[in-house]
Amino acid sequence: MITLPITIILAVCIAASFFLLNTKPDTSHISRAQKLAEYTKPAVVRIVDYAIVEWEFANYDPDVEAYLEQLDYQTVIGASGSGAIISSNGYIVTNAHVVEYSKAEEIDIANAAFEQLVAGVAEYFGVDFDLAYDYMIEYTFYTKVTRGLKVMLPGGDVLDGEIKSYGAPVNQGKDVAVLKVEGKNLPTLPLGNSDNVQNQDDIWVIGYPAAAESDYLSPDSSLVSSMNAGHVSATSKKTEQGSPVIQLDAAATHGNSGGPVINERGEIIGLLTFRGDTVNGQEVQGFNFAVPVNTVKEFVKQAGADQGQGATDTFFREGLTLYWGGYYKDALAKFEAVERLYPGHSEIKRFITDSQQKSGQSKILWSNYQTAFFIFDGVALLLIIGLLLFTFVLKPKQPNNAAAPANGPPMASADLNRDNKAGRQDVPLASQQPPDSGKKDSP
Repeated sequence: MITLPITIILAVCIAASFFLLNTKPDTSHISRAQKLAEYTKPAVVRIVDYAIVEWEFANYDPDVEAYLEQLDYQTVIGASGSGAIISSNGYIVTNAHVVEYSKAEEIDIANAAFEQLVAGVAEYFGVDFDLAYDYMIEYTFYTKVTRGLKVMLPGGDVLDGEIKSYGAPVNQGKDVAVLKVEGKNLPTLPLGNSDNVQNQDDIWVIGYPAAAESDYLSPDSSLVSSMNAGHVSATSKKTEQGSPVIQLDAAATHGNSGGPVINERGEIIGLLTFRGDTVNGQEVQGFNFAVPVNTVKEFVKQAGADQGQGATDTFFREGLTLYWGGYYKDALAKFEAVERLYPGHSEIKRFITDSQQKSGQSKILWSNYQTAFFIFDGVALLLIIGLLLFTFVLKPKQPNNAAAPANGPPMASADLNRDNKAGRQDVPLASQQPPDSGKKDSP
């Protein structure tokens, strides 16, 4: 009556502890696209490749001299694209054509800069381009070419980039380049397997498209990447040089070049490289092409690049799961760990602030008390075993009171003698009469 109920209560407590320990944060209310956006944004970078060409003007023309003074006698040419960090120590994948000024011959850079200079002169003086070209080429000479390759991280840091492996611009070969910046504990994106890509797979294109720029946006908006959803339209197309490409229907434009194309697992399956031809001089969205990630891996191997998720990614993803599940205090600890590892993380300050503000509503993460639960379960299990042994094995025997003594009189005879003695009445001796002898008394 006592040991069995206690045993059942202890067993229920053990079962409840296992249930609480295995309770996981529920993130089902967060869409897959939203999760991918938060996972990937910190690892997508803007790349700026440029050259500065300095000029000397050999004819005395006050008007042209005044214009060149406005330019400080130099022309800046360059390109802007996107890329993805694939290792925590700073390896980045992008398109070769995004960084082609860093690989081009000096004379080619000077010629491209000269055409840009001539176009400015023609517009400034309101003359025909060919007329301005014929005049400027006779008296203008370049004196110096300075190259620059900058990688702008989403958190605002600007780092010098170095090309570690290089394919060729899109119309010449495999449009892939691998860069290296100095850094540690950087956010990363994993490389997938483009052989597994199927027609109509869901994909997302991430980068810094020029179409998303506007004079009405704040300067720091240029560090916020855009993410557009789409599908794989074709998997077996090739360039004229025979390099494979994947066709996509996601919207993309200038600036997206080199940006990652990811699948539903957040893996890079390609790098956006070029768009379809214009129609009547207009870009037509939904016809874009990407270099497959297996082609990218060839150049990653050439560069000797490390791969793999680092501690920053692990803590950040764990923190997001806890945050979305309502465990704000525990998420805060993860986010603070990210900030210690990599203070320049683009999203971490926002999540730290939000977690601090919501900490009063935080759920209890029972797995934090795992040791206490294990101790309790161990003690409860020992108690259950002890109670069961006491109840079914060590229970004391009760004495049998119905057994008679071995040499005593039968119970019924003893009771009968006691009854006879109790019913007998003693008669006084004086009142007793002698027995009748047959004589009568004389008068």
